[in-house]
Amino acid sequence: MIGIWALVAYIVVIIVWNGLLKRNIGEAMILGFVAVAAFGGGKIFEVGWAGIKAAGTEEIVFAALTFVFMGFVLSKTGVVDQLIAMLNSLLGKRRGGAGYVSTIASGLFGAVSGSGSGNAAAVGSVTIPWMTKSNFSPQLSATVVAGNAGLGIAIPPSSSLFILTGSAAVANYVTADKLFLALFLGGAWTLLYRLILMFYFVRKHQIGAVDPSLIQPLRRTFAAGWSSLLVFVGIVIPVLLTSDLSADALVSWIGAEPADAISIITWIPVLVTIIALILGRKALPRRGADWWRLLGDVGPRYAVIGATLFFAFAAAGSLTELGLADQLAKLLGELDAPAFLVSLLVGLLVVGVAAPLTGTATIAAVGPVAFTTLMSAGVSAVPAAVAILIFASTEGASPPGAAPIYIASGISGVNPARTFVPLVVWYVVPILIIGSLVAVGVLPV
Repeated sequence: MIGIWALVAYIVVIIVWNGLLKRNIGEAMILGFVAVAAFGGGKIFEVGWAGIKAAGTEEIVFAALTFVFMGFVLSKTGVVDQLIAMLNSLLGKRRGGAGYVSTIASGLFGAVSGSGSGNAAAVGSVTIPWMTKSNFSPQLSATVVAGNAGLGIAIPPSSSLFILTGSAAVANYVTADKLFLALFLGGAWTLLYRLILMFYFVRKHQIGAVDPSLIQPLRRTFAAGWSSLLVFVGIVIPVLLTSDLSADALVSWIGAEPADAISIITWIPVLVTIIALILGRKALPRRGADWWRLLGDVGPRYAVIGATLFFAFAAAGSLTELGLADQLAKLLGELDAPAFLVSLLVGLLVVGVAAPLTGTATIAAVGPVAFTTLMSAGVSAVPAAVAILIFASTEGASPPGAAPIYIASGISGVNPARTFVPLVVWYVVPILIIGSLVAVGVLPV
């Protein structure tokens, strides 16, 4: 069971270094990787090198960094602001309309970025001020934005989806294109729950409508921002080109299987970024010095995110080398429990790992193991994959290490600790249950 103990040490090191000592998450991931490799004993260098080699050959490392830049561009060019303005025209006159706008906008932004932190920053910077002006308390506003931040993991195109289906343990049973529709349905269940929860919050806290002065007619916001909807073309094109419906035509045209010739995970952020740059060109700098300052705003994120992603994959590779998958599957397989209970236990494992990590790092570390365990408990392949991604979508809501909590709290000006209990009660636990119900087929996907 050395692999399981290595996983425990990995999680403890990250929580202590990042959560308790408040050090950089990138540093924590590096130390976590070193801790895992140390369990190799006399083969420490072999175990460590296996992890480094696995991380160095992962396409997702490049793709995920591109997703980060895409989210930055969408925010800086004002495309997100235009999308939210249209939503506000539609829903702002409702009681608690700002909260519904924030929830739906998180789903939309999450679908194109997949970044929990980017979601909280982009959506929260606009909707938190709106919510606080319509009788949402600053604490509730921060809780809603952080609780919604992980929506992108459960709504395709999600980088976590590609990480999961890219692993050998999962790829033999389900592919990314086969999982797209099912994950849309799974994400819809979590979005529906959040909308029902918002309805409850509005009634409980007696929240009114958005200030009429902040609402513009839909014809005006649509006229000003309809072009922002074109960013979804950057998603639709790669998906259509790799779908079964267009596969035959493309095979005859380019002479290769589209899934082999076109990488969804690479081209979606590239195309969306290009479209956003074109749409928001008026908001872009004109001088080289201004471009340098703009890129300087996003540059520091890569030092942390790059280290986090790379060493998350490296640790996952080393854990695989230590036999974690077989050991964990054997341990959970011996539970002899109903599928729903096994799903809950797997969900707790994924949620526990997601607390200090990003969703992508969580899926890279334990996704294949969780999938194998659910399969061994009798769960079908597609519901198992969807459930795991739903579990990981608690990334933004899992205290104490989730970055979206601190981003949302910083925007609203509240102590992050005040959101911890509400996030666990209203977001983490219910989404854990939803994922388990999806796994056993009660909520169909």
